[in-house]
Amino acid sequence: MPHENDPENLAPNFHGSYRKSHEEEELSPDRMSLEAKEDNDTVDAPIRYQPILHGSDFVTQERDVTSGEQDVAIMSEGPFEAGSNYRLGRPILIMLIAIALIVGGVLIGIYGWVESDNLVIEKTSISNIESERAPLPEEVPLVDEQDQTVVSTAEEEMPLHNETVEPVTAVATAVSPSVVRIDTLTGTGSGIILDSSGRVVTNAHVVNGAEIVEIRLADGTRAEGKVLGSDPNVDIAIVKIEGDVTFKEANFALSDTVQVGQLAVAIGSPFGLEQSVTAGIVSAVNRAVPHANIIDGSPTIVEMIQTDAPINPGNSGGALADRQGRVVGMNTSIRTDGIVSGNLGVGFAIPSDTILLIADRIVNGESLDMGFLGISGQNPTLGRAGALVVDVVQGSPAWEGGLMPGDLVVSVDGSPILGMSELAAKIRITSPGTRVEIGVIRNGEEAFFEVILGTLGSN
Repeated sequence: MPHENDPENLAPNFHGSYRKSHEEEELSPDRMSLEAKEDNDTVDAPIRYQPILHGSDFVTQERDVTSGEQDVAIMSEGPFEAGSNYRLGRPILIMLIAIALIVGGVLIGIYGWVESDNLVIEKTSISNIESERAPLPEEVPLVDEQDQTVVSTAEEEMPLHNETVEPVTAVATAVSPSVVRIDTLTGTGSGIILDSSGRVVTNAHVVNGAEIVEIRLADGTRAEGKVLGSDPNVDIAIVKIEGDVTFKEANFALSDTVQVGQLAVAIGSPFGLEQSVTAGIVSAVNRAVPHANIIDGSPTIVEMIQTDAPINPGNSGGALADRQGRVVGMNTSIRTDGIVSGNLGVGFAIPSDTILLIADRIVNGESLDMGFLGISGQNPTLGRAGALVVDVVQGSPAWEGGLMPGDLVVSVDGSPILGMSELAAKIRITSPGTRVEIGVIRNGEEAFFEVILGTLGSN
């Protein structure tokens, strides 16, 4: 398909060319010869080319060549008279055509203007009539000015879609109202509101044998707290808020939801600075951490969550929360180098499962005795991780259950055991009389044994 700008499609006048007049196109050579013979003046007259303006309203004056005789008669009149008539007629014709065009344009413009005004008036009238007759849609209720004001106010209060909330800020907003400061005669610590009755869970070393403590809530309200009981082996105590005060209980998450590397937010009162918020990640889970009984100094061990969220003296008993604003642990201790007593990025929190288990025992007055298996062992030097049984106490639950020296304990109730410390922590947190399943590797094959735990210290 030719392009609109191709030379062959352009009008001839675009190239400045001219077309021959009808005189030259319609007169054959023979005809020209005949006219030349009849009138020598006509032969000498030059051939005229008239420009054809593409799209122009001008009309050129042509001579009639339908009859040879008439043409000869005209030519015989001489070039002066023919030229004069041509020069006088063309301006008059052009002027008449121009006047006609001007008058026609004015008339068309006036007509179009009147018609457009009538059309606008007609459309406006029809629209007004239809709007008056059209019923209101049922899904659009009528609202008064007061309702409109409420809607506009609500729209102004809606947050922008591109606004984002900092995750630590969201966690602090959700958890801080459930964290309190606990003051005793010997020091300051923190606590977590456990339930709607006003019970607060904290570390046993925070209350340190006291019966009455002072509690400062997140809003600054001060109240008295009564110590209901404690388990110094696991380092957990329960305090009851006294008086008519308003508080918010914490939301706890199960320990199996905690993953290494997730966000960890610590909230407490380090050095007495209540409602302090620090953040980090969960560095490890099921970390067996040895510590001393606050009452008698006897060694014990507890499985904890390790975190690098800054924890300092005064954070003990405070909350360690996840991204959803749920408490996953209670900050309890830090690892130091013996020189610096502050945080070195290695802190430990008692898992939420252990908190709820011990708290339930304390509130219900159940035994706080620790479980007893009856073996001695060590970590294997080579091969698969677990607790290698070196000796079995005769008559102990392990002996009765069928465990033998050389067995490699790899699980307790389906939870993996990576070493002797993990096994000891798992058994001690379990109440005496509980039936547990011990998974071992014996002679290269996996075997399972059911053991009913005894009471630590009774054998």
